[in-house]
Amino acid sequence: MNVRFLGGAREVGRSAILIDDRLLVDYGLLTGNPPRFPVDSVDPEAVVVSHGHLDHVGTVPSLCSGDCRPPIHWTPPTYELATTLARDTLKLHGGSYNCPFTETEIKRVTQVSETHGYREPFEAAGYEVTFYNAGHIPGSAHVLLDDGDSRLLYTADFHVDEANDSADPDGADRPAESVGGQRLVAGSTARPDADAVICESTYSDVSHDERGAVEQRFAESVKTTLWEGGTVVVPAFAIGRTQELLLVCEAYDIPCYVDGMGKGVTEMLGQYPEFVRDADALGRAKSHARFVTGHDGQRKRIADQPAAIVTTSGMLSGGPAMTYIPEVRANPVNKIAMTGYQVEGTPGRELLETGSAEIDGRVMPISAQVEAYDFSAHADREGLLAFLDDYRDADVLVNHGDRCEAFADELRAEGFDATAPAVGDAVDV
Repeated sequence: MNVRFLGGAREVGRSAILIDDRLLVDYGLLTGNPPRFPVDSVDPEAVVVSHGHLDHVGTVPSLCSGDCRPPIHWTPPTYELATTLARDTLKLHGGSYNCPFTETEIKRVTQVSETHGYREPFEAAGYEVTFYNAGHIPGSAHVLLDDGDSRLLYTADFHVDEANDSADPDGADRPAESVGGQRLVAGSTARPDADAVICESTYSDVSHDERGAVEQRFAESVKTTLWEGGTVVVPAFAIGRTQELLLVCEAYDIPCYVDGMGKGVTEMLGQYPEFVRDADALGRAKSHARFVTGHDGQRKRIADQPAAIVTTSGMLSGGPAMTYIPEVRANPVNKIAMTGYQVEGTPGRELLETGSAEIDGRVMPISAQVEAYDFSAHADREGLLAFLDDYRDADVLVNHGDRCEAFADELRAEGFDATAPAVGDAVDV
C-alpha cells in the first residue's frame, strides 16, 4: 500500500491519510486563525472516518462538492457527531474561509453515509475494512485495512484502561468503578494482526495520573467550593469530555448544570447504548444534571449558585463559557476547573499561564481560583508502548503529536522499525 499523509503528521490536527490514491482515511482540520486544512486536492473512491472530533472529521463535507459523491464509512455515533460539528461550523463560519463547505454539502453527506459497528468487516474502494473500539470517545475506531496482500492498522486517537481484566474483548461489560479508565467508554483492547501501524503519539512523553485519583481530587475541590458558597465553572469539550464529567458529578453527588453543544451530544449518545461503557450510568448522569436553556438571563442566575457548570468551550474560545467566566471571575471563592489540554494561543492556555484571559475582546484578570485536571481520553506514554508491544514485527509510522520524530527515535532504540513521516510524505508499506 502507498500511504500519503495529507495532514496530522508531526502535528495535532487536520488528520488525513490517502491510501493508493483511492481510499481516504479521515479528513479533519487544524483549528486556528486561520484554520488549516489537509494539503492537496483529493478525489477518493471512498472515505473512512475514525471518530467524530474536528481534527479528524471537520473537513469531510467538502468532499461532497461538485460531482463528487464518495461513500463515507463510519460508526453511527461518528456520523451523528460529524454532522453536528459540520452544522455548528457552518453556523459560526459559513460563507468564510473558515468553513470550506455549504449546507448543500452537509445534506449530501447524509445521502452517502454508510454506518458500521465494531468487528463487522465491510468493503470500501476495494479494501476490506474493519472497525475496532479505540476507547477514545463513543464510536471511535481503530481502522484495519486489508488489500489481500498486507494489513494496515490506523490507531487514530485511542485510550487504554489501566486494568484490562474483562472477558469481553471490547471491554463493554466492565463497570466503571472496577477499572482505572474513563467512565464513558471502555479502553481499547483490540490488537488485530497488522503488517504496518500508523500510531498516534499525542502524549508520548506524558504519564497520566491514575484516573480514580484525578476524579477524587476534582470532586473534593468542587465540593469544598460549593460548601463555601462558591460556583465552579468546568469548561469541557462537548464530545466525550462533557459526558465524562457528568458521570463523575453523578458518581460523587455533585450538583451540576450542563450547557452548550454538550447538551445535544449527551442526548444523542443515549440512542447508542452499545457504544458506551454503561448506558444506565449515562442515563443517571443525564437525569442528575440540569440542562441550561439560556433563556431570560438564566446563565447569570446560575453563575451565582453553588453548583458545578459543565460548559463549552473547553479552551474558552467560545460557547456559553464566555458568559460564565466574566460572572465568576472576581470572587476568589469561585473556581474555574480546566479539564483538557489547552492549545497554545487559546484563552484557556493564557489563563493557566498568566492568570488572565481575553474574553470577548477584553483581557480580564481572574481572581477566581484556576485549577487543571488531566481527564485525557488519549493513551499516555505507558499506554502507547503497551499497545505497540504487540506490533514489534510491524512497520510503525508515528503521527498525531508534537514530538513524532522524537518518539519514533525512542521506538527505534527499543527495537521497533519506526519512522515519523511529514505532511506530504508518501510511504510504501
